[in-house]
Order: sequence, then structure tokens, then C-alpha cells
Amino acid sequence: MQSQEARKRFQEQMKRVKERMSKVKHKIAVISGKGGVGKSVVTANLAVAFAMNGREGRIGVLDADIHGPCIPKIIGLKGRRLVAGPPGIFPASGPLGLKVVSMDFLLPEQETPVIWRGPLKYQAIRQFLSDIVWGDLDYLFIDLPPGTGDEPLSVMQLLPDMDGVVIVTIPSEVSRDVVMKAVSFARQLNTPIIGIIENMSGFICPNCGAEIDIFRVGGGEKIAKEMNIRFLGRIPIDPKICEDSDEGVPFVMKHRDTAAAKAFMEIVKKIEEIVEAGRREQCD
Repeated sequence: MQSQEARKRFQEQMKRVKERMSKVKHKIAVISGKGGVGKSVVTANLAVAFAMNGREGRIGVLDADIHGPCIPKIIGLKGRRLVAGPPGIFPASGPLGLKVVSMDFLLPEQETPVIWRGPLKYQAIRQFLSDIVWGDLDYLFIDLPPGTGDEPLSVMQLLPDMDGVVIVTIPSEVSRDVVMKAVSFARQLNTPIIGIIENMSGFICPNCGAEIDIFRVGGGEKIAKEMNIRFLGRIPIDPKICEDSDEGVPFVMKHRDTAAAKAFMEIVKKIEEIVEAGRREQCD
């Protein structure tokens, strides 16, 4: 009897996932093969850049990093709490009406660790998708933790109609093998790969404007060519990105005239073109 009740609850929850996600036009996961490549910073600034591009109030971000959520810190929502109502739980509201959900909003203290195994993490992500009142969105970005573990697998299984994944890497050759694992992971799950972003690609001197290749340049583009994947663009190192993230201010909003902010906007255009083209193909 208990197993039948549990199965019924699961079916009802999956029905709600389908209903909630039917109001989201495009769902994109952002992944990386390893940590330290600035994936969450890229996710947050991409989402804000999309909102700046005529989609205010129609962009969402799901911080699916259960153990190390940092999206709220990057966009100035640290300390917020989710509010519940009759339809469900409402996301926190960020810059330009950005709708954000994160495990960080549920922790009693900033230092509280999340000591969970796979099944609990799967259940949490399922609830984020089924119980959150996302509303009508043009894009939902899902920031996944590094690697190919529980959280990425859970998201791919729960959202089989995902538009695709964006892979973030750095120029170093050291990242090559782990990026290839991320590519293979997406392909094995039959999830489209939108393209690769090369983050920390060259340093723009704040004094003279010269570009210095601290971590070399071109590693991400080389991997994209080797694996027959689109290369979405390079984001140069800019100290203001780190400063703004620490202050909780979206970099692309505060410093929109910089080379890095312009790179984000160019990548936004490419992602839009690729996703819209893919959707038209599905309709045809």
C-alpha cells in the first residue's frame, strides 16, 4: 500500500513538472567538466543579458548546485527566502525581474552544509521544477554543479525536452579531457549541445586596454572543432567581473560597455539564433 501511495505521489509530482515546464519556452542547462571555470558567473550574466535584450521578467535561473549554491550571491539575492502561496512556491525576484530559485534560499545559516546523498538531491530538484510557480518564461537557465553526477543526471531525466546544454571551459589544455567528458555525457543522454563558451580567455589591461593571454587562448575553440560542436565565443578576464560578483551586482548591467560585457551580448545572440532555429526544425 505504501509503495502504491509513493508511486501515486511521484506521478502527481511529475504531472506538475510537466505543467510548470510547459509554460517555459526554452530550457538550457549550463555545465562544465570541472570546477573553477566560472560557470555560475557565466550563467548569471547570460541570464541577465537575456533579460536586458527585451525579456525583462521572462527569464528564470534554477541554481541546481545543491552543495555549493552561489547564484544568489552573484546577483545580489543572498539572504532571501522563498515565499509560498496557494498556487505553490514563488521564486525570488532579482534584477530585471529575474526569477531565481536556489538551495541557498532554504538554508537556515550561510555556513549550513547540505549533507545529502543522491535520492535526496533528486527529490529536491524535482520539487524545484514541480512546486515552484515559474510562470510564463522565455528562457530558464539551469546552473549545474561541475561534473556529471547526480544533479546533472537528474535534470536531464526530468527535462527530456530540454533545448540543450551550454558547456563552459577555460583556454587551458588541462580542461580538454574534462570538457570531452561533459560532451560525451550530453550525447549519451541525447541532449543537444548548443555550444562551448571559452571563459577567462585573455586579460584586458584596465590601464592600457591591451590583451594579455594569461591562460593562453583558443583551447575551447580547439575542443569545439575537434568534437564538431559550435563555438559560442570567448569571454576575456576582467577584474570587474569578480568585483561585481562579490558585491552582488550583475557585471553585464554595471559595465555594459566593456569587452567582456559585449562578448556576453554576442553569445546571447548566437544562443538565441541556435535555439530558435532548433525549435523551428522541431515544428516542421
